[in-house]
Formats: sequence, C-alpha cells, structure tokens
Amino acid sequence: MPHWDESLRSDHRGSIDSANFHFLIIEGKQVTVGLIGFVAMLVLLGLGIPVAYSVGTVAIVGIFYAIGPTFLLSTIQSLPYAFASDYNFVVVPLFVLMGTLASRAGIITDLYKAAFQLTSGIRGSLMMATVMAQAMFAAISGSTTVAASIFTRMALPEMIRYGYNPGVSAGCVAAAGTLAGLIPPSIAMVLFAVLTGEPIGKLLIAGILPGVMTAVGYIVGIRIMLIYRPEWAPMISERFSLKQKLQGISKAWAVFLLIGLVVGGIYTGTFPPSAAGAVGATGVLLIALSTKRLPKGALWESLIESARISAVLFLIVMAGLLFSRFLLISGFIGDLKALVVTLEMSAFVFIALVVILYLILGCFVDSVSLMIITLPFLYPISTSLGINGIWFGVLIIKLIEIAAITPPVGLNLFAVLSSGKGLVNSRQLFAGVMPFLVMEAVLLALLMGFPAIATILPELMD
Repeated sequence: MPHWDESLRSDHRGSIDSANFHFLIIEGKQVTVGLIGFVAMLVLLGLGIPVAYSVGTVAIVGIFYAIGPTFLLSTIQSLPYAFASDYNFVVVPLFVLMGTLASRAGIITDLYKAAFQLTSGIRGSLMMATVMAQAMFAAISGSTTVAASIFTRMALPEMIRYGYNPGVSAGCVAAAGTLAGLIPPSIAMVLFAVLTGEPIGKLLIAGILPGVMTAVGYIVGIRIMLIYRPEWAPMISERFSLKQKLQGISKAWAVFLLIGLVVGGIYTGTFPPSAAGAVGATGVLLIALSTKRLPKGALWESLIESARISAVLFLIVMAGLLFSRFLLISGFIGDLKALVVTLEMSAFVFIALVVILYLILGCFVDSVSLMIITLPFLYPISTSLGINGIWFGVLIIKLIEIAAITPPVGLNLFAVLSSGKGLVNSRQLFAGVMPFLVMEAVLLALLMGFPAIATILPELMD
C-alpha cells in the first residue's frame, strides 16, 4: 500500500474555494440549493436529456436563484468568450482533425499491417496487432470512439475471417480504443485540464507511461487468456521473415516520425500543446498527400467533422464550467469539503470512494457526462486532501476509459456495435469485453499502487 500523503502530495490547491451557503426550507429541513440542483441534474439525465442541456439548465436556474439575474447575465456573457478565446481549447479541433485525416488517408492500414507482421507466429497475433496499432494510432488521434469505430471496420472482419471468437475480438477492439484516452494527444486529458485548470502539457505527458503500460498489459493479458481458451484465437499459418517485418515497419516510418515530433515537442517544451496540434494535423496532411491516398473531398469532410465534434465538446464543457460555478456559489462544494474534514477522511479512502463511484456510474452514464458531472466537486476535494492534480487527472481518465467499455452504456461498445453491424451482437460483445475489464482491474491497481507511473515524466519537465 503506497504512502498516500507523500506520494500524492501536491502544493497545488486549485482555484475553487468555499462560498456563501444558500438554503431552501423543505418540510422544515435546510437543504442546499447545490444539492437540489445536483439531484435535478441527475433526474434530467435520467429522462434522456443531453448532458449539455441538463447540466447547463440546472446551472443557469441555480445561479439565478442563488445570486440573481445580474450576476447570471454577466457570467453568461463573459464565460463563453473567455473560454473560446483560451488557446488551450485550440488543441481540441486540431487533435480531432489529425485523427479524422489519418483515418481517411489509409495511414492506419500501414500501422495495422506492420503490427500484424511483427506478431505473426503467435497465437492471438491479430488481437495483439490490434492493440499495437491502436496504441500507435492513439498518438495521432486522441478520440477513443473514433479509434474503436475505425478498427472495428478494419480489424474485426479480419479476426472473424481467421476464426477468432467474434465477441472477444470485438471486446479487444473496444478495449484497445481506450488507449487514445491516455496516450497524447488525448482529448479527454484536454477536457480535464480545461475543467480543473491543471497544465495541459503535463497532463498529456503524464498519460504516456500509463498508456504504454495498458497496451503492454493487454498484450500480456491476451497471451495468458489464450493459454486457457486457445479456441478463441486459432493459430494463423502465415509467417513473415525479418526482412518483410522491417519492410512493413519502414512503410509506416512517417507516422513514427510524426508521433515522435508531436509527443517529443510537448515533452521538451519546443512548442505548446496548441502548436503540437497544428504540427500534427499538418504532418498527417503532408503524409496523406505524399502517399496520394487522400480521397477527393476527404480534407473538406475532415474539416467539417472536426468542427462538428469540437462544437459539441465546446457546448458540453461550457455547461460543465457553468455547473462548476453554480456548485461553488451555492456552497455545495463547501459542504462536501466540510464533510470530508468532519469525517477525517484520508486521501486513500477518498480515492477508493472515487473508484467505486466511477465503476458504478460507468455502467449507466457515458464517459464524457461522467467527467462533466463529477469533476466540479471531486477535484476541489482532491486538492484539499493534497492529492497530486496530475496523478488524479490520469486516474480519472483511466476510470472513464474503463467506463467506456463497461456494459451496457460504454461509448466504445456502442461504437463497435454501430460500426460492426452483422459481425457481432450486443450479447457477444458484452461477454467478450469481460476479460479486458479484468485486465483493467489489474492495471488500475498498479496505477493506484505506484503513482510515479503517472507523475515521473511531468516532474522531469520542470
């Protein structure tokens, strides 16, 4: 068991402090406006109303009641402009563009072929190749659902053609897609940074080792799994010589160079994350043009898709920021902090409760919504307990990625089912992803037991 007070201690205390308490009288009991608002938001989400509208509506009504129309109008006028003009958010559309261009330019095919050639001759080689290729694609994508959708169309038919178990194969694709949430450029990391104020560059770099650990853990887990259930992945007779393997790697050299440039640039401080997004998007475009594999109209389609996804994320994050401000004003955050102090809760107990909360809610709430509705109150408590904000960010992203493959509402599961119609059904997929959830439990324990996995690289940046 780690020494939480020292290994996770941070001088960063965040920018959220307690505010005045505002109460409603309900049947003789004092109930904070924040608590009522939080419950109302959960009810709206339960009714199927999109998260941005649910969270935003509660925040607007709550701020109006707690402070009044003048402050509300001032907030609505200033907050969107301040957020939209923040260079930190620029990385989101650029990272999305980088991934959409890569998917349309056939770059992923080279990665998958190279990974398959490297793993040939091993039982489960196609599953391992899927994990390896998704890990590399994660470094030029940043979106877990995009990765899961693309590899469902490309890798799942191949695995089924070679006699692999459809459910386990689909589970592998869904699980490996979560690597894009950890390995930079991760859109989830950017959203966490925007919502909490943690430095984006350090958060992105903090995800490298946990991402690599997850990829290696999946490969080792697949190997162990197939020892006991070899019928899930029959041996493939096709073999490749060392020369052929090197040739396969050489075809993807430009992608490796781009990955090194983007990640290395952020780590060394050569350019900020926003510039890294521009470098990455430009690099993918140049690779696509040089290989002459960019279909006609693909650039325009990628730009439109990037704008659409970014607009949705902008709306969701704006609602999250308003909700965070509402919880602060209402005194809800102050209540929770006081409760933690009263209970003399340790950092270890708090983290354990966070893990349990996310694992339970992850079965019913999608990953983005989960982060938006919980960070406004979990992050301030974590900073008050002295928990390292960077490590906490990596932990939260790890938990929402586990939520993304947790039945029945995991986003990656829906992405696989949508892209793999006719190849796998929900019952097969929900059963097939279970071995990977077991692997995730082991990986999560390692991340919690050895916080340095997430903090060592950011600390070296100072």
